[in-house]
Amino acid sequence: MNSSSRKLLTIVTESALERVLVDDIQRLGALGFTITDARGKGRRGPRDATWDESSNIRIEVVCDEATGRAIADHLQARYYEHYGMILFISDVTVLRPEKF
Repeated sequence: MNSSSRKLLTIVTESALERVLVDDIQRLGALGFTITDARGKGRRGPRDATWDESSNIRIEVVCDEATGRAIADHLQARYYEHYGMILFISDVTVLRPEKF
């Protein structure tokens, strides 16, 4: 089994940011990402996606540590103050490390 350690950067944020975040993530070195719709409740109240302005997305990026840190630092500096956004980074083991 050819496995290797990587980081999983998870971003949960307002769906209105999708296009600009995809550009940022790619520009900062991620080779790929997955985007899904997300619903839940946090400090800013429920996000149930009943209309576009209340919908969230979850973006997952598997990458090396330097890329994950660069993306997280950029998103915190650029978006945290004005948008609902959370980030978390996890250790993961991938089975096809050349893809990440």
